[in-house]
Amino acid sequence: MLIDKKQTKLLPDLIADQARQNPDGIALVAASERLTYGELEFRATRLANHLLSLGAGPEVLIGLGLERSPEFVVAALAIMKSGAAYLPMDLAHPTERLHFIMKDAGVRFLITQEKFADRFKDSGVRTVVLDGEIAGIEQRPVQSHYGDIDSLAYVIYTSGSTGQPKGVEVTHRNLANLISWHVKAFGVDSSTRATFQAGVGFDAAVWEIWPYLATGASVYLPDESTRLSADALRDWLISHEITISFVPTAIAEQMIARPWPGDSALRFLLTGADTLHRYPLPALPFSFVNNYGPTECTVVATSGTIRAENFGDGVPSIGQPIDNVRIHILDEQQCEVPRGATGEIYIGGAGVARGYRNRPDLTAERFVPDPFGEEGGRLYRTGDLGRFLANGEIAFLGRRDDQIKIRGYRIELNEINAVLREHPAVQASVVIAREDSPGDKRLVAYLIARAHSQRDEQSVRESIRRRLPDYMEPTTFVWMESLPLTPNGKVDRARLPIPKMEEGDRERAFIAPRTEIEETLAGIITEVLKVPRVSVDDDFFHLGAHSLLGAQIIARVRSTFGTELRLLDVFDAPTVAELSVRIEQALATQLNAMTEAEVEAALAAFDEPLAANTNSR
Repeated sequence: MLIDKKQTKLLPDLIADQARQNPDGIALVAASERLTYGELEFRATRLANHLLSLGAGPEVLIGLGLERSPEFVVAALAIMKSGAAYLPMDLAHPTERLHFIMKDAGVRFLITQEKFADRFKDSGVRTVVLDGEIAGIEQRPVQSHYGDIDSLAYVIYTSGSTGQPKGVEVTHRNLANLISWHVKAFGVDSSTRATFQAGVGFDAAVWEIWPYLATGASVYLPDESTRLSADALRDWLISHEITISFVPTAIAEQMIARPWPGDSALRFLLTGADTLHRYPLPALPFSFVNNYGPTECTVVATSGTIRAENFGDGVPSIGQPIDNVRIHILDEQQCEVPRGATGEIYIGGAGVARGYRNRPDLTAERFVPDPFGEEGGRLYRTGDLGRFLANGEIAFLGRRDDQIKIRGYRIELNEINAVLREHPAVQASVVIAREDSPGDKRLVAYLIARAHSQRDEQSVRESIRRRLPDYMEPTTFVWMESLPLTPNGKVDRARLPIPKMEEGDRERAFIAPRTEIEETLAGIITEVLKVPRVSVDDDFFHLGAHSLLGAQIIARVRSTFGTELRLLDVFDAPTVAELSVRIEQALATQLNAMTEAEVEAALAAFDEPLAANTNSR
């Protein structure tokens, strides 16, 4: 039975109810900042009225150029209060990609802050700068305006097989079903402490925020380095007495292999976004829940608790359908396969989104008529393979096409190929995901150069970084004279060579550390990235670094040098030489603020790890 149009309150109504019932209850916590439900409601309603004066309303799409923060939540709620829908813009993505998304989606205007405003100045979209227009926002009367349950709630862009990203349109009806199921399934109430860890452009953020705020719970935001480190995150969850948390698969698999205190407040550790390969330890004091669902079906379509006693039964299942969602396993003629047989996963019911933004052709291709449900219903064709298990749960068996997932992000390899083939030096390309070491999945690009063109890898990387987010940049580029083909003329991926660096190239490129800081940092990099040595000019990301490993580098720098870097520093200064300068600058700033006695103590403490590192060599 689907959500009733007349009886169901919209999300802004549910949060307004919480603000009226418990205005002093804690809604959001980030570092030292705490926002009560009363404050959240007041700020969101005030901003909503400002947006209405600018033309917001039902079916209007408003961009959010904000980082993961309480301000992001306030602005998203304000957009929905105005009746409009929000489009989160991941600020880690290249500016060119952000501008494309806004134009493609038809964004009416965009909310940001002064520190991010330059990213959008040439986009052609009117910007609302929160800290620049706050005086005007302060004067707005406090009222509320909502849309309809079938109106648009949000749009999230995903990687596209045509070479460009595509936007998924999700309605308030879809969102209401997710919230209703989640609250019931995990016993969410005002005493719940949950987390908001996902990047804003990742649909898991929808799941992490709205079910909890609709129920009066408290949502905590860890800092960047904490959320990307399994050990730091475990300690943070324990110290903040978090009761429910979602963690992407790559980190969750590390966390369930670590010891936990028996008196931890955590009741549920939720995971998803990638294939789960590991079962939890028997002694874990919480339930470990695996979840599956494409963005096109409102975050979660299936869910199931993974128990230690299932160990040995193969890869953990993706559970069973959530409330008001149906799963069909179909063959190529869209007929149901026998129970236990492999087929393509089709999803029907209340979670199926409206379709793709301004893409009726692609919508018709992926959102197909539902022959098993109510007249006029649709199924989403996932492209994923699966089968029903004897207990009614579903086994996920991979993809039918070239779509992959890395660190929770869905990637269409054709989108990377489209960018590569536009480069003037590239005649042909093929990108694959290799997992030559278990659990270490990396993108590798195999290229053929155009005649009379130089094999300029740096230029190719720069073109990718202008267009694609960091997780879509291949770790390794392999230049070839020709690509291996099958008898029918397709690229034979099984015959693509394992990438390797020629020893002569490594010798010519190697520059040894020149200072104590560079030598210590080089030692950290070799351990984290598991490489035999690193030149001071080697790009960390060419050696296999990514966001999760970047967080480990930051943690090691903190413990070794006693100074704090941001994840952005690793992206902006991705070599030993460049990052050493950042460390030196941070140390100088700290020393200038210290007394003479504090300086002497800090230098003594700093010498110890340096000496230990030197002795170990």
